[in-house]
Amino acid sequence: MGGTASKSNQSRIVFPTSPAPVVVRNANSKETTTSNLRKVVEERCPTLLRGFVPAWWINNGHLQTLYCVVGDFTKSDQVYYNRTFLRLIDGGTIGLDFTPTDASSLKDETPIVVSYVRGILSKACAPIETGGLGYRGVVVNFRGCAGTPMTAQQLYSAGWTEDFRQALMYISHRYPNAPLHGLGFSLGANVIVRYLGEEKEQSRLSSACALACPWDLTENNTAMENTFLGKYVYSKGMANNLLRLLRRHKDSLGKKPDHFVTEAMYNAFSLKSPTLEQFDNTFTCKAGGGSPIFPFKSSADYYLWGSSHYLLPDVRVPLLTLNAEDDPVVQKIPTAVDNPSVVMAVTRGGGHLGWFEASKEGWFDVKRWVTKPVVEWLRMVENDLAAEKRVRKEIFVGVDGFIREKGSDDLGCKVVDGEVLIEGATKDEDLIQGL
Repeated sequence: MGGTASKSNQSRIVFPTSPAPVVVRNANSKETTTSNLRKVVEERCPTLLRGFVPAWWINNGHLQTLYCVVGDFTKSDQVYYNRTFLRLIDGGTIGLDFTPTDASSLKDETPIVVSYVRGILSKACAPIETGGLGYRGVVVNFRGCAGTPMTAQQLYSAGWTEDFRQALMYISHRYPNAPLHGLGFSLGANVIVRYLGEEKEQSRLSSACALACPWDLTENNTAMENTFLGKYVYSKGMANNLLRLLRRHKDSLGKKPDHFVTEAMYNAFSLKSPTLEQFDNTFTCKAGGGSPIFPFKSSADYYLWGSSHYLLPDVRVPLLTLNAEDDPVVQKIPTAVDNPSVVMAVTRGGGHLGWFEASKEGWFDVKRWVTKPVVEWLRMVENDLAAEKRVRKEIFVGVDGFIREKGSDDLGCKVVDGEVLIEGATKDEDLIQGL
């Protein structure tokens, strides 16, 4: 890529050689000016440029990452949601959590942050008068996760974008005049980057932010498992989480005894303290998506297909990516990719999903630094940049009641079971949080 801004604790910002031109709106008038993506980021995202300084007692990547596991975020990340269950055309179910729960004061065209992460939404969706952006938020829950039922013999994976695509279809149908902005952490970030690259100019997202994206799944998995903590703490911890998830949904995933997913599930149960690659080689490569792409022969084939770095050149909307140099899970970052629409930031610290800095509230209290640059980015792309007109696929409701997209016969979704109130910061005691 092009220019790099870096000094001491400042983030390393890698800008494209020829940043995409953008139209900037004047907040006090209807006038517009022409600029480029680099200039507006430098002017409107100061926290990103200043960089991240970790709290003194969690001052390396391992401690930052492990604090994600042991920290109590039930108060800082407390957001309530109305959950809508979507039945997909293949029989699977995903959950969409909408916030605020009382949206009576929001206009239908209110911007929406479509996210795979909850914590930042508390700021992005807070009322403007309390310092928030006043946006609507929607959390997309993977199949079988966070109380979403498993209704088909298919799980999720880092590469499978069809469920996210159908979630966007539903949101666009429900709020046709609302701009959508994507936000993803880790695996969810990989899904969003892949979606943007696959859709190119037809993306339903007007912009996105990808945090701790794993990019090249092969390289980063190899790098992680080549270290002691990487292999025996992070890799095995993630695999253990997935095994617990399988056991939770054993009856649904194994409802057809002769199905290859049932066989893969029981093969996974027979593994003794597997690494993530061993689990993926046994189960994810078989059941992490639908046909005709899945099943794969091996995790190697799945990693090659499911990576997002090779789709980065195809992204056509403003995308901010943020990784940490000391992330023990994601060690290889594709900063050499030069795309006019992509800005890549790398902080000196932060670990994986961490970025905890000292809070003024108490000696050992911390807060997530990453919230502020993300909110600045969201404010910039929505409030300051004039939306680019794009032609997207037409959405319609079929005779079967499924919401569909023209030209995508294998996609469709419809609401089932009504809405349920969800407290988003509730901890799942069966799973290790943060991994």
